[in-house]
Amino acid sequence: MTKTEGMTASTAVKDILLQNPDGLRDVIHAVMQEVLEAEMDEALGASKGERTPERLGYRSGYYGRTLVTRVGKLELRVPQDRAGRFSTELFERYQRSERALVATLAEMYVQGVSTRKVKAITEELCGHAFLASSISAINKRLDESLKAFAERPLQEPFPYLILDARYEKVR
Repeated sequence: MTKTEGMTASTAVKDILLQNPDGLRDVIHAVMQEVLEAEMDEALGASKGERTPERLGYRSGYYGRTLVTRVGKLELRVPQDRAGRFSTELFERYQRSERALVATLAEMYVQGVSTRKVKAITEELCGHAFLASSISAINKRLDESLKAFAERPLQEPFPYLILDARYEKVR
């Protein structure tokens, strides 16, 4: 372990986390931002301000992007290149979990959970509440795909049995 001023790295991290309740989120934000910078350096073949003959392009500022994680929303600055070819893999990893969240929202809709309850559940689980309009838009897309599934032609005959029952109370 690295010792800094008589303190180990793990002790320093523990102190940061104990002093600041949002310390973990700050640490993850800093790490994610460094990952974005490193990906850009790798894509361009040179770091920021470095002049080399192997350079493949030039930086062109940043744009803001919100990433919803388990520790809360992270406002990241994503670097851009002049040619517009740079694409980070960082967000693709989190989009998979976002797709899983959308699938879960769709399942809640199929099960008949109200929009308000879905909003409360997502806020509790992710720390991010979807607007009622976004939940409705997801459900509208789901309605279209469910309708297409229900109206699809069946290729082979499927046998079925219909049962009916009646219950009458007799004294």
